[in-house]
Amino acid sequence: MPNLPQKKVGIVACSGEEMAEGTVTRLAALKVLEELRPDDTVTICLPLFLAGGEGDRAFARFYPTIAVDGCDLRCAARATEQYSGKPAASIVVTDVVTTCGIGQVAGRRRLNEAGKHAVTETAVLIADQVDTLLDKKWSRRQGDFIEPEESQPKGASCACGSGIPVQTVQIKGDVVTLIALPALLEQFQKAGKQPSSETSTELLAQLKIYNPIPIESEAAYQDMLTREYASLWGEKEPVS
Repeated sequence: MPNLPQKKVGIVACSGEEMAEGTVTRLAALKVLEELRPDDTVTICLPLFLAGGEGDRAFARFYPTIAVDGCDLRCAARATEQYSGKPAASIVVTDVVTTCGIGQVAGRRRLNEAGKHAVTETAVLIADQVDTLLDKKWSRRQGDFIEPEESQPKGASCACGSGIPVQTVQIKGDVVTLIALPALLEQFQKAGKQPSSETSTELLAQLKIYNPIPIESEAAYQDMLTREYASLWGEKEPVS
């Protein structure tokens, strides 16, 4: 297996600025990223995600994501599902407000007390979902994980800099971004595997672990792997 980054949870918050609940989503996400779970989360920029940011889209395909929306339109959840895959969890601020009996949230630039309360409750809910997705147990009494893991440097981070190796290739004339491909090619090269049909078959099996590859396209993917691996070895044609 390639050496991929530690598993984290991506948080994608809606960017709606026309309603106070949109402000709640961003502040709640920031609270989780900077205070509650800085070691276990990264932010996914929704505008960049929609514009085709490959780092963010690759992260959302490979790691679990939590979509945090201000209202039932669920723009963040829908965008994540359209471009990467269904989010592992979806949180809607208006639902949180109703469930917690918070009251009317107001103030797009400066939230009222109800809005501040909604930020806190939403952030706690996000953090709980992060723990569930990472299978961690949190003690509210102790304010720490029941079984603390080796600590990592704290600080909010972004999915676009998450370090997930991706490579863009041509498959049947289509441009496809594949997760882990550079790491897999390098790993096989370091292992001394000569370019061959057998090596390409092994590469394809490994690549399928990280990427959805249609059965009918496997031959085309294997041809691509043959070319890419031969190129890495500096050869025009692979050795049979």
